[in-house]
Amino acid sequence: MVHEALLVSATKRDREFLVVSEGQLHTDDGIIDLDTLKTLKYGDLISTHLGAVFRVLKPRAPDYFHHLKRTGAPMMPKDIGALVAYTGLTSDDVVLDAGTGSGITAIFLGSIAKEVVTYEINSDFAKRATKNIAQAGLTNVKVIEGDVLEMTSRKVFDVITLDLYEVSKAVHVVREFLVPGGFITTFSPFYEQAFEARRSLESFSQITTFETSEREIQFGKRGTRPVTRVGHTGFITVARG
Repeated sequence: MVHEALLVSATKRDREFLVVSEGQLHTDDGIIDLDTLKTLKYGDLISTHLGAVFRVLKPRAPDYFHHLKRTGAPMMPKDIGALVAYTGLTSDDVVLDAGTGSGITAIFLGSIAKEVVTYEINSDFAKRATKNIAQAGLTNVKVIEGDVLEMTSRKVFDVITLDLYEVSKAVHVVREFLVPGGFITTFSPFYEQAFEARRSLESFSQITTFETSEREIQFGKRGTRPVTRVGHTGFITVARG
């Protein structure tokens, strides 16, 4: 039984919809009865009333990144991937995430880690993130509406990710909740924030700051070339406690 799906057109590969198995989906190719999904399994086909065919796929984290409603500017998959790689995140890890935003990073982390606790001070953002995480079907991600600077916890965390403005204050608060040998990561859009992150983490080991670059290749009738868009998103600092 399918509760949620990514519907991908069998003829128009760039046409896809993230849906739940309830109600109707109106498209340019016709109407899909989404209740029918409850009788299907992933990999099956479903048709509109006009006969257009869509493939039923299981959504994954990148699909949520592209289709969920967002607030603000989420971290890009390339940056989240770097955090996962540089911390060696595993299914046994408990993660503290501060600066939830739309919950996109928490969804990626929650699809790997044992548990994610994520803090968001903005009430509207927290509500949106809670809905997004619920739609992603993750029960191991907990959204806390509040300031991470005021957190009190009995938990300790294997990995801590900070995507917020007051980096140095946050590091000062959360470092006591980091397990020995655990990692703190920060995401900073500007050089000044990256400098601040480095200073606040100078007592840690294995400190590295870097920028990830990604250039999509565009294939067209006139030729092949990198897509012309700004590549910078932010600076990542990783440090080990």
